[in-house]
Amino acid sequence: QVQLVESGGGLVQTGGSLRLSCVASGRIFSSSVMAWFRQAPGKEREFVAAILWSGGNTYYGDSVKGRFTISKNNAKNTVYLQMSSLKPDDTAVYYCAANPVLPLGTMMRPTSYAYWGQGTQVTVSS
Repeated sequence: QVQLVESGGGLVQTGGSLRLSCVASGRIFSSSVMAWFRQAPGKEREFVAAILWSGGNTYYGDSVKGRFTISKNNAKNTVYLQMSSLKPDDTAVYYCAANPVLPLGTMMRPTSYAYWGQGTQVTVSS
């Protein structure tokens, strides 16, 4: 079992920045994939970014490339999402997700992840 707790959401103006954190506890395997998804009202859950727990390879959704950065601190069992140049379209509940192992071609699918946090709201005002 893996427990995930997100924090860092809030209200920010267009062009601003926020950093989200996800603290993981429980059995985290070296092969684990940690990811961020987001879901806006009335929309499907969208892949934002993922990072391999061992090695640190990163992957991004097209809508956030160049603006968001995913990183991790293995010693603190924490994954971060640094968000910059925020836009109103980035407004959503952001979720942290984890799975012990995933083929690269499946990591953008929410259904690939067994463990989820409770989510943190990010609101970008225009």
